[in-house]
Amino acid sequence: MDNQQQNLKRRKDQSLVTDKPTGKSLIIGSIIATFIAITPYLFYLYESIPETQVWENWLFTYDSKSWADANFAMWVFTNKVIPFCFILIWFFTCRHWWYHVLLVPIAMYIYQIVGIFNDNIEHIDKFELLHLIPVMAIVIPSIYLLRARMFNKLNTADKTMQELEEEFMIKPKGLVGKLKQYF
Repeated sequence: MDNQQQNLKRRKDQSLVTDKPTGKSLIIGSIIATFIAITPYLFYLYESIPETQVWENWLFTYDSKSWADANFAMWVFTNKVIPFCFILIWFFTCRHWWYHVLLVPIAMYIYQIVGIFNDNIEHIDKFELLHLIPVMAIVIPSIYLLRARMFNKLNTADKTMQELEEEFMIKPKGLVGKLKQYF
């Protein structure tokens, strides 16, 4: 029993050492916090877009085609992109075992954002559930199996739920490592 207590203490001490913020994590955290803080301003950027069908600027020309005007099209776009960015931040910063389930709303927002630029606006937000079925067919059973493995280990071992979450947690180094984990 003393050996188990020593191992637990050693793990807690190691986790305290690794949980200290480094210079790189402080910079990334500051960038994320700043982005979250300025999202109301980013959302209202659509107000600077003219209420004409064709929006021309020095970078590009945007033709809103089926939309009433470019201003309305960009309003719809910001209503999809801002929550998408929040879910991406949540996905890449989440430390829980269930964070893979966030892939379902991420796929939904990607489908909606791509659909905005479709010429036929009658089909916006109508068939997304049909397109999400393959993503859900992979993510939901894998999350359930992971949960079942955790509870199986919880019933057969003297570990807490927190220790099991840490055991199943995949901790790649940096954003590139996390992206490589999926592709």
